[in-house]
Amino acid sequence: MSERRIGKHPILSIPRRKRVSFYWNNQKLQAYQGEMIASALFANGIHVFGHHVKDRSAQGMFCANGQCAQCAVVANGIPVKSCMTKVEENMIVEGVEGLPTLPKAIDDFQFSPIEQTSTDVLVIGGGPAGLSAALELGERGIKTLIVDDKDRLGGKLVLQTHKFFGSIEDCYAGTRGIDIAKILEEDISTYPSVKVWLNSTVMYVFSDKKVGIVTNNNQYRVVNPRVVLNAAGAREKSLIFPGNTLPGVYGAGAFQTLVNRDLIKPAQRLFIVGGGNVGLIAAYHALQANIDVVGIVEALPQCGGYQVHADKIKRLGVPIYTSHTILSANGDEHVELITVCEVDRDFKSIPGTEKTYECDTVLIAVGLNPVDEFFEEAKMAGIKIFAAGDAKEIAEASSAMFSGKIAGVEIARELSGEEREIPQDWYKKAETLKSPPGLTEKPDYDSFPDQNITPVFHCTQEIPCNPCVSVCPKGVISIPGDSLLGKPQIAKHECIGCNKCVFICPGQAISLVDYREDPNNPVVSLAYEVYNYEYKRGDKVLLTDYEGNPLQEAEIIDTVLKKASRKTQIVKVKAPREIAKRVAGFSVQREEVTLPVGKPTVDRIPDDAIVCRCERVTAGEIRKWIRKGLRDLNQMKAITRAGMGACGSKTCGDLILQLFRDEGIPVEEVASHTVRPLFIEAPLGVFATAFYQEEI
Repeated sequence: MSERRIGKHPILSIPRRKRVSFYWNNQKLQAYQGEMIASALFANGIHVFGHHVKDRSAQGMFCANGQCAQCAVVANGIPVKSCMTKVEENMIVEGVEGLPTLPKAIDDFQFSPIEQTSTDVLVIGGGPAGLSAALELGERGIKTLIVDDKDRLGGKLVLQTHKFFGSIEDCYAGTRGIDIAKILEEDISTYPSVKVWLNSTVMYVFSDKKVGIVTNNNQYRVVNPRVVLNAAGAREKSLIFPGNTLPGVYGAGAFQTLVNRDLIKPAQRLFIVGGGNVGLIAAYHALQANIDVVGIVEALPQCGGYQVHADKIKRLGVPIYTSHTILSANGDEHVELITVCEVDRDFKSIPGTEKTYECDTVLIAVGLNPVDEFFEEAKMAGIKIFAAGDAKEIAEASSAMFSGKIAGVEIARELSGEEREIPQDWYKKAETLKSPPGLTEKPDYDSFPDQNITPVFHCTQEIPCNPCVSVCPKGVISIPGDSLLGKPQIAKHECIGCNKCVFICPGQAISLVDYREDPNNPVVSLAYEVYNYEYKRGDKVLLTDYEGNPLQEAEIIDTVLKKASRKTQIVKVKAPREIAKRVAGFSVQREEVTLPVGKPTVDRIPDDAIVCRCERVTAGEIRKWIRKGLRDLNQMKAITRAGMGACGSKTCGDLILQLFRDEGIPVEEVASHTVRPLFIEAPLGVFATAFYQEEI
């Protein structure tokens, strides 16, 4: 059990927790009190939770967020989503083989009264946007209710162990997401007008302007809000390829949940599809958890994420293959191999370029879709509705906080007639924080001095970030024009070697070069926070430049870990003068981890790839009806059952539209499917609260 749990982490503290026993298919296992069933199964090396009724395919974790039912199990006789149901002492858990059996019907069933609550503002989602909005509302004493389906506030912030970009003043730049979540949660608790319902799922916004909510999976409540703020975040997109439903193929968010929330080591060898910030950050989180990252593929000619993220990953020894895509994931009941290939400018695979790698997990990180159902439902009901964060527009969490801040003030003005104008620089900062990466150019190492001590900047791209400027006590660092988007420069040569800029840089793109002791072999200070190996004085490391290219081997002469460093360690090495300024990091991952194996395993039959995971509908079935002229997704659903499953088209809806585009059909010609009346499923027992609680 301990081998599959994270016992040591460079950033996260490992809490002491009480163990409980539970049963999996009659086998007694150990778990930690309060953890989800899915996480407990993963900790015990169990990744297959059952088999599909249609084709007996293995079923396992997919979203880890309650959005689908791939992880369904039977707990104490009741079918549940294992990623959203906590394990209990002596709980009897069984795999779902086919269709689960419904519990016996209850005689003389009685509904209990439904609790109703009124509030000025209902905030759906307790992530960075929702919390930032609630802080503005709380400051003005406006009655606000935050509803979130997790057991703590923060949304995806609680999964982020890396430092954030942006500015310190506006969005806690240089602070880790997990710490920002705590800050926002503590701030919210100071406002008596703001109430929080955790473990609570919004079901629907009804036409009578009421919102149905299930709390703790056992009580149904109705909320009457004057205004609704949709800050529900986003869900991950997926891809169509053979093997895309194998256990071991899931989204980066699911992986981060297992690793950074539940402290589970769900993989030994990981491969990532998608070079945006989500995929690059997931690779970093894997390395922090001592998981090998075999590689990353990105279909575009360059990574879509920040270049400093990509460079940081490459310096640590992870290869990134641009203009590449996944062909297939292969294995019996779990991922064992992945085959990738190069793509041309039209994103078509190039025969003869295939390579196969050993891995046990494939992360799909190809973008996000806003969770905007509540916005549309509220509009149809005639409720005043606002949106913020990813539910409004996909961007970084720093932008989501500012988006929520603005939405909070806009709502306050709507409710109270507040005449105070929102400062124009707020809108400007919000736009800046969501800016895509700008101009990229190589570092100009000749511009840095060759004497005394100096910071060296290895960031190559214009992105919204300036914490290094804010923390420098001597004003050594500046950004031209005082812009968040500019690249830092040396303003004056008065560096005192405090390392504050090295500690705080979110991209680990600053080194400190000290010529004072030995000008020919200066000391280079580098940021480090990955415990694949706990480096100490005397260890040898392979130094790399900013892109991960090897420079030479060097010996560590010292390490520094300060309390104020937010757990970032400084590793010091001596390097020859001619390369000292080019040293940006050192490799931690063995090269053999990243090498391909044997003859490529190629599967070029995309018609066999699954589009609808829940109903096991293939791309070939969908294509057949597209080619017959079908243009209505309701008809497609009726004929093929695609979209009829538990997730309600959350995953396959986009994939079906992708197939229409592949067949040359504009999506404007495709009639959308009818949206399911409830956003997510709930046990019928929650509508009879008293009886349900008594029985369970």
